[in-house]
Amino acid sequence: MAKAHTSHTLRGMPTLFTPTHHDFERFPATRYQGSKRRSAEWIVERLADLEYRTVLDAFGGTGSVAFAFKCAGKQVTCNDLLRFNHRIGLALIENRDVRLEESDIDFLLAAHEGVRYDDFIQRTFQGVYFTDDENALLDRLAVNLAAVRCPFKQALSSFAVFQAAIAKRPYNLFHRANLYMRLADVERTFGNKATWDTPFEAHLRAFAREANDAVFDNGLPCRAVCADALEIEPGFDLVYIDPPYVSASGVGVDYREFYHFLEGLVRYEEWPMLIDATLKHRPLARKADPWARAETIADCFTRLFDRFRGSILAVSYRSNGIPSVEALEALLRERKRHVVCHARAEQPYALSTDRATREVLLVGWD
Repeated sequence: MAKAHTSHTLRGMPTLFTPTHHDFERFPATRYQGSKRRSAEWIVERLADLEYRTVLDAFGGTGSVAFAFKCAGKQVTCNDLLRFNHRIGLALIENRDVRLEESDIDFLLAAHEGVRYDDFIQRTFQGVYFTDDENALLDRLAVNLAAVRCPFKQALSSFAVFQAAIAKRPYNLFHRANLYMRLADVERTFGNKATWDTPFEAHLRAFAREANDAVFDNGLPCRAVCADALEIEPGFDLVYIDPPYVSASGVGVDYREFYHFLEGLVRYEEWPMLIDATLKHRPLARKADPWARAETIADCFTRLFDRFRGSILAVSYRSNGIPSVEALEALLRERKRHVVCHARAEQPYALSTDRATREVLLVGWD
């Protein structure tokens, strides 16, 4: 258990420190596409009868399943190829005891004397995702984030900025230029205008408190890495696999496209060279992802299963994906003596309107 921290005040305001215990419910609420937050405990519980200590979450995303493994007392390595997700892994999985002070948030928000602040976001994304004032603040936040020396404070601060930015977005995504949906003076049948109208700074401080509340030490050296899952060295007791999803119609989920703005924030100096300026919403230039293509995803699964053949393999999947659940089960049976398929009661995915899809967990072991 992590040490509890005594609440005190700073300039009349509550600090970010609060007395806490660390069950899974401390994982921050999120609206990321495909988030497994609602399923994470169910996934780890399905594995409770197996003997394992070290875990690789090969496609960690925003870390909810890795966090559940950490809560279960496992030595977790959380991997994701996107750098903004790696920051989240540093903040909530690898980080044992570093938390933010109110003064850290003050530093992020301030314009510091002698620091050159670029206006890249203001110039590039005007009228696309955020208001002019919010764009100016985001330019300042990006520069100040790069100046934070402690990697865990930088990661926690980044997480709070990501969450604040997403809270301000219709659909919580960056897939189209739709600022007008926030600003239009019309009767609304969707969205959360109160959240959209909340100042960015208020969101930032609230999400920093949530991140702080999730920090704990489970007594084992957990890690966050940023790599291609097919290039990670094997040797884990269990490998959890939740790759991008390809629907039955052959359409793959492109997280890099959905969250390109967050990826740009952590690659601020490179960002001007990375974007596709021909598109109105200014995404990063497309990169082929074999995991997101119906023609290549089966081969990716085959290669990953072979690479981690010596580990327990646990695969999160959907009942209507490509390849089919039956095809994945067959691939596992070729490599594992025991294979079981757990199906969860109907549970919609974050941001999904498909009520017919069921979540499954395929587990193979020797």
